[in-house]
Amino acid sequence: MRIGIDAGGTFTDFVVLRDDGKIESFKLRSNPAAPASVILEGLKRIGAKRAEVVHGSTVATNALLERKGAKTAFVTTHGFEDLLAIGRQNRPELYNLTPDSPVPLVPRELCFGVHERILFDGSVEHPLRIGNLARRIEESGAESVAICLLHSYRNDVHERVLLDALNGFVCASCEISPEFREFERASTTVINAYVGPLMDRYLAELERASPHRVSIMQSNGGLLTASEARRHAVRTILSGPAGGVVGAVEIARLCGFRKALTFDMGGTSTDVALAGLQPRLTTEARIDNFPVRVPMLDIHTVGAGGGSIARVDAGGSLRVGPESAGAWPGPACYGVGDEATVTDAHVVLGRIAADQLLGGAMRIDADRAAKAVELVGAGLGLDVVNAAAAILRVANSNMERAIRTVSVERGEDPREFPLVAFGGCGGLHACELARELGVKTVIVPRMAGALSAFGMLLADRARDYSVGALGASDYEARLRKLEKQAARDVRGATLKRFADVRYAGQSYELTIPWGDDFHKEHRRVYGYSDAKRPTQIVTLRVRAVVPVARPSLCIAATKRREFGEARRVWIEGRWRNVRATRQGPALIADYGSTTLVPPGWSMRQDANGSLVLTAE
Repeated sequence: MRIGIDAGGTFTDFVVLRDDGKIESFKLRSNPAAPASVILEGLKRIGAKRAEVVHGSTVATNALLERKGAKTAFVTTHGFEDLLAIGRQNRPELYNLTPDSPVPLVPRELCFGVHERILFDGSVEHPLRIGNLARRIEESGAESVAICLLHSYRNDVHERVLLDALNGFVCASCEISPEFREFERASTTVINAYVGPLMDRYLAELERASPHRVSIMQSNGGLLTASEARRHAVRTILSGPAGGVVGAVEIARLCGFRKALTFDMGGTSTDVALAGLQPRLTTEARIDNFPVRVPMLDIHTVGAGGGSIARVDAGGSLRVGPESAGAWPGPACYGVGDEATVTDAHVVLGRIAADQLLGGAMRIDADRAAKAVELVGAGLGLDVVNAAAAILRVANSNMERAIRTVSVERGEDPREFPLVAFGGCGGLHACELARELGVKTVIVPRMAGALSAFGMLLADRARDYSVGALGASDYEARLRKLEKQAARDVRGATLKRFADVRYAGQSYELTIPWGDDFHKEHRRVYGYSDAKRPTQIVTLRVRAVVPVARPSLCIAATKRREFGEARRVWIEGRWRNVRATRQGPALIADYGSTTLVPPGWSMRQDANGSLVLTAE
């Protein structure tokens, strides 16, 4: 038996692939204060004696966003102790004369310099002198240590000595991100040290309380063993959304498409990505404005989910998100919270019925939702229905901008892609967003509410390795060394070579398969190339992959709910009577999600259970 688990901000999703090949799914309310307890409750409900668990964790992400990580010390070359505070000195707000400076994860008093110097070519100019560093760090009360020395991507000998000399949870850039650019390398290593102890304790609790073998979904769309995730927690920052992208790409392929826009609207946020037959990777991601220099799926996240809170700001404008009601107290309609959310707006407009969530297992308080939305409407001078409609329009605007970010701003026309919509609220917004973007096809998968957990069952075991190569010439030797390490860590893996290449004088690189034509790729991405201009190889990469057997979605044990009697739903400015039909307006409910088909759209169900919606 294999079990996929996606711990989201509002619900934790379970997808179970049983021995006979059948797939089942269910949801539990998340518990941010004790996420492991919900996982263990779900595993107990499944009742398997022994299973392989693939888990997408938000522990590292939440610790970073909420600044609840471990007290971390930063060790660097003497004279560079202010590296984290200085950063790149870029100005994200160009016309703001008094911008707020980002607060580093490590305060200045916990930044320690050691006397050493390795030059850009890897030669040692000054040998390492540790002195009383270990005692100073211990006296500081730091729980973890991040090490990032100058030019260690060319020669890591001093970082290796420090790894052996310091105690506790210690990580070094030569293991986490051995790549060119000090600030990005330091930031990635510090994040790993900041969230690592929490991830270590969380996984230890899971393994101690469960007999199952646990693997962790990582941000690059592959799996890590639990022991690897303990040491490389930074690679799990986007593990939940990564599972969704993997699942959405597979759904698009089964529907006959070679590329897709993925739209994952959950309870707390919306994650969007653009993908071909394989999801796109990036090494230039930023999480909460901190650079993360490890391979990750190219996912853009906005704070617009079903639990996003609606409010009227000081200027009298309606805002939706990024604050979320989360799992507790949750949207007002869940019976505890009092603030209006996107989900409450859907309840007011008749799109979510009182007995609709989780197959009727979770009751909706429609009166409480209406009172919360009324308060927002009072600040806008709108009645409850028009206030609810306004909340949805603002949320749609936020999500539309996110989709344009991963498509139009990167030279791609969204009209050439199907929109794969999933998550609890994805199907309720998909057609309206598609109309604004000019997209003609929307795909809503079977088990749309738990597609991220299903995607985790599709993920291969994968591990990425890299080494800085700027100024080097022994590329073959460096690649063979990476391959040797990969073969030792991931037995039976297929190894693929890549390189980060740029024109001499450029500041950014393109990652291409080893031996491919860089000029051709540069022309594809940027529209021009210059074959006479010299190139530089900045980083060498090796990816190790062990494929897994992929389950078939067509035997999923799920049913869509068809409404026998017409329901009154507010669509496009007026109340309409709708039911589950092949022509819009229509409303179709799954166990964990709902799909709204507006007028002007038709619907069919394919052999795998996906709803394919087409604009007429």
